[in-house]
Amino acid sequence: MPIPLKTGEVLRGRYQIRERIGQGGMGNIYLADDLRLTGRQCALKEVEYDRALPKKTLEEARAQFLREATILARLDHPNLPKVSDFFSGDMRDYLVMDYVPGKDLRILVQEARQRRVFLNEQQVLGWADQICDALTYLHEQDPPILHRDIKPSNLKLMPNGLIKLVDFGLVKVLVPEEVTITIIQGQGTILYTPLEQYGGDNTHTDARSDLFALGATLYHLLTNEPPADARTRFLNPESLTPPRQINPNLTTRTEKAILWAMALHPDERPESVESFRKFLFGSREIPTRPVPGLRPQPPSVWDVLMSPPEIILAWLVSGLLLLSLVATLAR
Repeated sequence: MPIPLKTGEVLRGRYQIRERIGQGGMGNIYLADDLRLTGRQCALKEVEYDRALPKKTLEEARAQFLREATILARLDHPNLPKVSDFFSGDMRDYLVMDYVPGKDLRILVQEARQRRVFLNEQQVLGWADQICDALTYLHEQDPPILHRDIKPSNLKLMPNGLIKLVDFGLVKVLVPEEVTITIIQGQGTILYTPLEQYGGDNTHTDARSDLFALGATLYHLLTNEPPADARTRFLNPESLTPPRQINPNLTTRTEKAILWAMALHPDERPESVESFRKFLFGSREIPTRPVPGLRPQPPSVWDVLMSPPEIILAWLVSGLLLLSLVATLAR
């Protein structure tokens, strides 16, 4: 584990460390003040290399970092933190990104679990729509970019309702006719990682790998329970509990979309994020980003039809009672 930077330490004569706000096997994430732009805070993503690496391997790794950091710095999307700078020092490289305030979705689902309630499905679908926007943007880059570490803790909800997909630690850039390159060698978080990602960088991963992680994330957000991981499911296909067995208030369409995205074999998943989004929402209106002062819209006829069977049965019984009353009065 790398030795963390000290509070008050200044990097590159510009970024003054406030505190460590995250950590991983390859480095830490820091909150820092930008001394050149008064009042601006930023997040520094640190990558520390193994000092035992051969010189040539180290040079290749740092060249990969520079190449991918250059690509990330060109990204501009409302649901992604902006990469504004990158630099190196000693055996460490750094990405400088916008600091994103707010709670991550892991904390929100933990709070819901403690209260013994579920997060609102419509609200979670609104977040899913924003995440799909970000992933479509990444996957349509030239060359395409995979995030590879989508999970509740890497999704932050800002005070204005905007979702940010953070932490580019495992991002992969798909370069045609070349070996894929990665900022940090890793496999992602086991609960949200598809089988094909366990093979390292020599195995085939594509947009459908991010879709698996998105499906697993939505499963967790809507059930308060993390899904069985892919390796466990491979050995025991019955280990994944269908979402509606945990949260019976979920619509059937949402459950089917989640399970489709979480198929173990990539060929059995949606071919793209947009295919997944179209199925997830169907004829339902796609939830928009929260706008202060607006009241939630009543459910559509489709939402009612896609509601749990108990609700549909209640409506049918009410309708039959009403028809019986009308028939009695008409005599």
